[in-house]
Amino acid sequence: CTVKTCWMRLPSFRSVGDALKDRFDGASRVMMPNTEVEVPVQRNDAAAHRVPRRDRYKFQLRPHNPDHKTPGVKDLVYLEPSPGFCEKNPRLGIPGTHGRACNDTSIGVDGCDLMCCGRGYRTET
Repeated sequence: CTVKTCWMRLPSFRSVGDALKDRFDGASRVMMPNTEVEVPVQRNDAAAHRVPRRDRYKFQLRPHNPDHKTPGVKDLVYLEPSPGFCEKNPRLGIPGTHGRACNDTSIGVDGCDLMCCGRGYRTET
């Protein structure tokens, strides 16, 4: 007698990371609608009062750029851009990158092109 067992398995960490990175790179800026929309209250007293998940929020995110498509349910979106990390901003706790050592042969985050934010750099020995 032969028995086969099937089970669910998570994808590799690399494939999950690659998928998230693709979505991050494709994230789009959106705006909240200006109209005040009443969000229905979900009550726990009976199943008949439950609001279906797809109807829970009665607004649609609009793209910040009208030439872009409306984001889908699996798209990553953001409301405001991230602060710049190149220049020092003590109020936000950003030390900036001026004066840091970089690797001029690297194309990664420690590389001079990325770390120096296009300002140029000086090589010292």
